[in-house]
Amino acid sequence: LISMISPALNPDVYEQLTAQKTNVFALDCVPRMLSRAQTYDVLSSQTNIAGYRAIIEAAEQFPRFFAGQMTAAGKVPPAKVLVLGVGVAGLASIQTAKNMGAIVRAFDVRPVTKEQVESMGATFLEVDYVEDGSGSGGYAKEMSDGFKAAQAKMMLEQAADVDIIVTTALIPGRAAPILVNEEMLAVMKPGSVCVDLAAANGGNVMQTVADEIITTSNGVKIIGFTDLPSRLSSTASNLFGNNIAKFILSIGPQTTKEKGTFQIDLEDDAVQNMLISYAGEARWPDKITPYQLPPPPPKAESEEEELTEEERLIMVNEQQKASFIKNTGIASLAAAALLSFGFAADSESAVSLMATFALAGLAGYQVVWGVAPALHSPLMAVTNAISGMTALGGMVLLGHNSVESAGIIPDTPAHWMGALATGFSFVNIAGGFLVSGKMLDLFKRPDDPDEYFEFYSVPTAILLAGVAAAGFLDIGDLGAVSGTVGIASAICCIAAIAGLANQESARTGNVLGMAGVAFGLAATTGEMSVAGATAPAFEQVALLGGAGSVVGAVVASKVGPTELPQTVAAFHSLVGLAAMAGAAGEYLSSGGDLGMGTLSAIYLATFIGGITATGSMIAFGKLAALLDSKPLSLPGRDQLNLGMVSLCALGMATFLNPDLAAGLVSMDAETLQLGSLGVVAAVSSVLGLHLTASIGGADMPVVITILNSYSGWALCAEGFLLNNPLLAQVGALIGFSGAILTWIMCEAMGRNVVSVVLGGAGTAAPAAGESTAVIEGEITTTNVDGVVERLMEAKNVMIVPGYGLAVAQAQFAVADIAKMLRDKGKNVRFGIHPVAGRMPGQLNVLLAEAGVPYDMVFEMEEVNEDFDDTDVTLVIGASDTVSSAAEDDPSCSIYGMPVLRVWKSDQVYVLKRSIGNTGYTGMQNPILFKDNSDILLGDAKDTCDALRTAIKEF
Repeated sequence: LISMISPALNPDVYEQLTAQKTNVFALDCVPRMLSRAQTYDVLSSQTNIAGYRAIIEAAEQFPRFFAGQMTAAGKVPPAKVLVLGVGVAGLASIQTAKNMGAIVRAFDVRPVTKEQVESMGATFLEVDYVEDGSGSGGYAKEMSDGFKAAQAKMMLEQAADVDIIVTTALIPGRAAPILVNEEMLAVMKPGSVCVDLAAANGGNVMQTVADEIITTSNGVKIIGFTDLPSRLSSTASNLFGNNIAKFILSIGPQTTKEKGTFQIDLEDDAVQNMLISYAGEARWPDKITPYQLPPPPPKAESEEEELTEEERLIMVNEQQKASFIKNTGIASLAAAALLSFGFAADSESAVSLMATFALAGLAGYQVVWGVAPALHSPLMAVTNAISGMTALGGMVLLGHNSVESAGIIPDTPAHWMGALATGFSFVNIAGGFLVSGKMLDLFKRPDDPDEYFEFYSVPTAILLAGVAAAGFLDIGDLGAVSGTVGIASAICCIAAIAGLANQESARTGNVLGMAGVAFGLAATTGEMSVAGATAPAFEQVALLGGAGSVVGAVVASKVGPTELPQTVAAFHSLVGLAAMAGAAGEYLSSGGDLGMGTLSAIYLATFIGGITATGSMIAFGKLAALLDSKPLSLPGRDQLNLGMVSLCALGMATFLNPDLAAGLVSMDAETLQLGSLGVVAAVSSVLGLHLTASIGGADMPVVITILNSYSGWALCAEGFLLNNPLLAQVGALIGFSGAILTWIMCEAMGRNVVSVVLGGAGTAAPAAGESTAVIEGEITTTNVDGVVERLMEAKNVMIVPGYGLAVAQAQFAVADIAKMLRDKGKNVRFGIHPVAGRMPGQLNVLLAEAGVPYDMVFEMEEVNEDFDDTDVTLVIGASDTVSSAAEDDPSCSIYGMPVLRVWKSDQVYVLKRSIGNTGYTGMQNPILFKDNSDILLGDAKDTCDALRTAIKEF
């Protein structure tokens, strides 16, 4: 028997049921502080109806409008409603009265109810007497005489002012306290109404008569109906049926979770509280253990002994000493590097170039740290586009030694290298800026002010017109004017990254980046003219630039947020190829007459370019699922890498000083240098391939940032090669940008930055998903209706998306779900892991595409401490970034990686295509086996669409 029994009030019925060995579940004995028991709390569902119906009955008896009216005949003020007791019934009354247009006030002795009252737009009344009335079981306690006196004074004042009073102070099995006495009734206005929801237990209003409406001598009507839920019979029956159904489903084995069985689980908190009679044994009240909220986890006692002042000072001094030693080591390395550069520099201009590089690097370092994490993807796209300024090197090569008789086809190997560098670079420039613009437009909100970027064409036209005037009209010195425009280019590129500090200025940053590249191209065009470039060279640049831009625009037009990571990787490979081509072309065009510094720059540009080109290709293959995401684990991996680096180092020594190999090979110096350059091109390409292939798919976000950094250093090397300050400045900017992002990503993933950069050097290469930990528990599944009902009961909801959301293209449905839940009064937030997706910030871009306001989207460190207070967490397409193994299992491959602690929520729903589907690391997620986790199976988009529909219809 499952029913309302009230054994304390109906002992005879209870004894009879026990004697006939009926197993009795008393719905009135539900443990109300048990969160999951709220779904079958009949008292709550029925009192909710009573609270609503109380206002309807009051409106029936009240002789005026509820909402105020302004008519030609005069003004009718709105009704004033006072609700006494802010439980389930009181909240329903408040909401109903507000919806009908009344002015609503409420009072409760429990201060914690104030926030709920005010969130509904009502006024919470407070007694000028400090005392907390919170009692056990969610009910209010009996208050002191002092509080009662202060309350009576306030209530008397309110009674004279309000039109309707609803009282809800009813505790089962106890006489109802008097809240509205004779004195209060006497001061109420004629026509006022009191609705007494405690009439069944004697009433909260002095003259209440159960199941009747009476009128006092001064014209106040008192409604004492005890059957208010029955007056909405259909709704009451449906809710009661739902309560019973949910209870039946819950009384199976909650503690053992045995499949295929149905039994009364006496270990379950809800069952053992509500089962008052079992197999002829009376369990109430002696054999029932009242449910108690679990105690908060004990605070870890500090094992540190209290330090004396002297010991503390010694410890601080040691820490300070260690910090100074570390900084001394870094400064010493920097000093040695600068001195080495000074010894190798072949001109004062090279020293000046180094100064420019250092200052640009410091500026870039400062501005990159200010970029918002949500904009890391646009940052990489913008810097990737700017790194297309390798086109400047290609343009210079096309103009060097060009002749009027040459046609549109390059006529020398050096010119061919220049053509390749120019073409690849323009693909990168056009595609990169278009992709950046598309991403940043997603962050624009409807209420954002208009932007008038067309006005910026005025200063842009002034600078470009200045270069044209100097070149065609001989106004001023073209070289000086070009150098000046080059300064503007560097400033705009730095300002572009600074503009990405927040969403409001991010699109301005992209425009400044485009302007910076345009100024750089204009300045280089002027320098080509000064150097004596012929018309065919300019025609070749125009043709290659136009063709490359068209290709880049076509590629960019097909790229969405999901394809963003592999597209950026592909563009990085073009920068590497352009750097290699530019370095080779510079060597081929020199005729062997180059200084030590220039030779070093050529070799380093080739080395970095080779690693960037092939590493980016492998990253593209893994991100596009064309290659296996598992790390390549060749025997002697670290030794192979070390051998290739050593071979490149020997090649550099030979390239710089061919005499070192004179006794080993019978080649002239020029042939030996050319061979060394070819060897480093080949070996560095293999090295880039092996380094990236040795890194697992889970670390691809870091790889992307490393390659972004490499593209900057390749550009920087080309700047030293060509003695071009602009390339050195922009290269330093991009190099430091990528390096900082790499550091941020490694910190977010618990990875050693040096190890990742070196392809996992010094670490074991475990098989994907390898773990020695035994996962206990059982995976349970749920359905859409179950998730929606739990969401409707929740107050705080967290949505944690992963790359699976991007693959399924479910972002629009998720955005609608978040909006509908927020409209229903839920506190909905998105928690984003720094490496969610396949590149930094990809999920932020994806949610922006779907119109999710960015003030709903939070980084991991902003919300990770809030999961303890979260009622429901939806995990959509994420696995490794929410895996508890990262904190609990030292044997797994992601141990130590910071993750979103979703398992600390009251309830976690994981949307997965299949139970066997694992994360990018190939390991099973232990949170799936936890008691508070359920899996909602299905395609993420289909499931989110179903959730959206169900929430809309709820």
